[in-house]
Amino acid sequence: MAKKWLLIGGTFMIMMVILTGFYVTQLKVVGGIDVKEDLIVLKNKLWRIHFSEKLDPATINKNTVYVMNKQGEKQEVAVSLSEDQKTILIEPLEDGYTINSYTLQLSNEIKSRIGRKMAANMTQSFTVKETLPVAESKSKLNKHLLKRMTEIWGNNNHFVKEEAAMDSSTAGESNKSQEHSETNVQVNGIDEADIVKTDGEYIFQLKDNTLQFIRAVPAEKMALEKVITYEQEFYPFQMYLQNDQLIVMGTSYKGQPNEIKPADMKIAPIHETTKAIIYNVKDKKNPVEIRQIEMEGTLLTSRLMDGKVYLIANKYPDYWLLRENPEIDIRPRYSDSAGNSKMQAVNYDEIQYFPESKETNFTNIAVIDLEKSTSKIALSTYLGSGDQLYMSKNNLYLAVTNYMPLAIEGDQSVSPDTTIYKFTVNGMEVDFHTSSEISGTVLNQFSMDEYNGNFRIATTKGQVWDDSRPSANNLYILDENLKQVGQLEDLARGERIYSARFMNDRIFIVTFKETDPLFVIDGSNPKQPKVLGELKIPGFSNYLHPYDENHLIGFGHDTKVIPNKGSNSQPLIFTDGVKLSLFDITDLSNPKEKFTEVIGGRGTYSQLNYDHKALLFDKKKNLFAFPITVYENGKSTNEMEWDSTFAFQGAYVYNIDLKKGFSLQSKVSHHDSKAIYEEWEYSINRILYIGDTFYALSPNKISSYEISSYKLKGELSLKK
Repeated sequence: MAKKWLLIGGTFMIMMVILTGFYVTQLKVVGGIDVKEDLIVLKNKLWRIHFSEKLDPATINKNTVYVMNKQGEKQEVAVSLSEDQKTILIEPLEDGYTINSYTLQLSNEIKSRIGRKMAANMTQSFTVKETLPVAESKSKLNKHLLKRMTEIWGNNNHFVKEEAAMDSSTAGESNKSQEHSETNVQVNGIDEADIVKTDGEYIFQLKDNTLQFIRAVPAEKMALEKVITYEQEFYPFQMYLQNDQLIVMGTSYKGQPNEIKPADMKIAPIHETTKAIIYNVKDKKNPVEIRQIEMEGTLLTSRLMDGKVYLIANKYPDYWLLRENPEIDIRPRYSDSAGNSKMQAVNYDEIQYFPESKETNFTNIAVIDLEKSTSKIALSTYLGSGDQLYMSKNNLYLAVTNYMPLAIEGDQSVSPDTTIYKFTVNGMEVDFHTSSEISGTVLNQFSMDEYNGNFRIATTKGQVWDDSRPSANNLYILDENLKQVGQLEDLARGERIYSARFMNDRIFIVTFKETDPLFVIDGSNPKQPKVLGELKIPGFSNYLHPYDENHLIGFGHDTKVIPNKGSNSQPLIFTDGVKLSLFDITDLSNPKEKFTEVIGGRGTYSQLNYDHKALLFDKKKNLFAFPITVYENGKSTNEMEWDSTFAFQGAYVYNIDLKKGFSLQSKVSHHDSKAIYEEWEYSINRILYIGDTFYALSPNKISSYEISSYKLKGELSLKK
């Protein structure tokens, strides 16, 4: 009997240990610190310490979490717990840390919600630097890269063996340049590259690996006057037009490395480069190449401001080569025909790195002065940095999704955040200013904005369909040093951001899961942004465009919500036709969807759904035009079936009237009316105007129309 009770008692104790985990598993830190070494941080460092489970808020205070300077004095830092209660946030000092050494102390009195404690106290030493550290030498750079790679992939061989693929008397003097449309951009005065540009007389178009010079005036006698064909290794997809200079940019693919063994290589091979070719196009029939600029990496994006082109390229090194040969030169290289057309490596003391970043890419920022054709480019190189860009007149912001500590721990319960890097822009000089981390991830460039010296950003945190940890949407306002001064969190729980637009003091955010809530936010007080109004309507807008001070145009999709009869209670959401909305925001507390227009059925789409440069909008000419491919819904009574047929491919042209709404003026198409499927060669990609003439461009054709009547004026085949 005694043995029986002993057995029962032992079994009970084992079950208690299993159920509580108290004696088996300790509370763990899964990211945010590295106690094995003295970390280098910048003066406005915000510590985010991620834990393996939810914490007991009562155990998070200034006695269990604190920072001391080297004299052993506690610093006045604010300590808080994140909304999910798994992350401790430690704010920097009011004016930032001074250049000094510090220690961050975490007590083992910190407990989880179910009472687990850390195995011991934890101390993280860190040193504050005012500016970014530099690579200095090959050995230091390679050692730093190897450390980052090991932190992400461990000591296994999960190193990629190729660069990562990534997600603008002379001829014709008798015809004066006319008023013409420009590329639709985010910030006035800062141009964005595109596949089509015009000077009011000629239209330039990139098609495949060619550059086309099209004389567009007079519209009845259009002519293809010049075609520049590039080698297959160069794929141009962006260009700018600045006075008489045309800048063509794209990716150049180099040959594969030879059969030399990695251990014998001294320099890593080049796979991809970003190339910019600058032409003088005063004589359209005889353009003259001025210079070529090339730098390693894939073109991320670019901007043109005040006669200067800003190119941003991302280079992902051949990690596997570095692993096999730690002495290989893996620095990014560049060339400039204005100086030295031979590829040369960036000096080690000119490569800066973000000390806390785990990113292993090089970001090259090149500035080209178009007003001084022989001046050297200004090149800044950073180890790390972002993949989404916002640029203002004085600053450039790069945002990157920070998947740490997910990559280290494989903990899918932790959703990624975003690191923001701010650079000051002063002509040819682009200098790192500061960085900060904010909660959640960014949709695109329109989720970011600068206003009155503050940086504003909208993010989504978490997963939409995860009921245990539903997503939430946030707005953060940061000062000139990227220190958070205001926030608006937990908008539309369970949804994600589909579009955003900042209009001075007013901020508009569209979220979606089943319906489209348009949030109207007052940002006049950056410390206390607040929701003034909310409008819930069917469908969603994935692009917002200002019409005037009191009206906003939404462009997106209509949707159908179908009850789910299966075991999953979540309804099924299907996108239907393309939807236009005209929002009346006169009364910010009561926004209204004044007019709507739905085009086609399921399968209908437009480039404008994902590329804002596809839009032609001119309020004075009352033009709202965009490319579109239309499918019509069939007669099936089963809503679950995909029953739609191809109906149209081309562009729609609308007028917008504040009393009557959207009025379709014309359907423009290069497509054979008898065709029963889409044809890429005749899909209209861009629409523009010159004077009173409207032009539509597809890869194989250009057509022109009177704006007053949309009567056809001329056509020109662009086939090779």
